[in-house]
Amino acid sequence: MKRKQLIMHSLLILGWFIVSAAGARVAPQEKAESATPIPTLSPPEGNMTFVDGVTWCVARPGVSQEDLQNALDWACGQGGADCTPLQPGGRCYQPDTLLSHASYAFNIFYQQNGNSDIACNFGGAGTIIKRNPSFGSCKFLASETSAASALTRGSMWMIFAAASMMFLHLRVFQSV
Repeated sequence: MKRKQLIMHSLLILGWFIVSAAGARVAPQEKAESATPIPTLSPPEGNMTFVDGVTWCVARPGVSQEDLQNALDWACGQGGADCTPLQPGGRCYQPDTLLSHASYAFNIFYQQNGNSDIACNFGGAGTIIKRNPSFGSCKFLASETSAASALTRGSMWMIFAAASMMFLHLRVFQSV
C-alpha cells in the first residue's frame, strides 16, 4: 500500500511540474541602464484608436538602443515571436527604426503569452498601451484577438495533462 501511495504522489508531483513548466515562459533578464538614449518618435498621424479593455505592448521610448536591440533579438529568437513582417519588404518594415521594429516584436510576444504584465517587460524596455499602434498595412494584434487562442492552447494542454495523469494512475493501480 505504501508503494502505491509513493508512486501516486510521485506522479502527481511530476504532473504538477509538467503543467507548471508548460505555462511558464522565460522572461528576459533585467538589464542595467545604458547611457545611450534613443530619440522618442511620435506615433503616426491620425492614429488615435482607443479601445476600452484592449491592450498592446510596445517599446518604451527613451530606452537605450542597446537594450532595445537585445530585447528585440530575444523576442524574435528565444521568445518565438514571428518577426517575418519586419524583414525588408515586409508589411511592418517601414519605418525602419529600432523602436518601431521592437514594438511590433514585443506585441507579438505579448499577445502569444496571455497579455500579462510580465510578457511586456523585456527588461524594462516594454510598456502596455491602450492606443492601437497599427499604421498603414502594419496591423498589431490586439489582446481580444489573441485571448481566445491563448485560452484554447492552455485548455488543450491541461486536458492532455489530466488525461495522461489519469492513464498513468489507472496503469499503476492495475499493475500493483
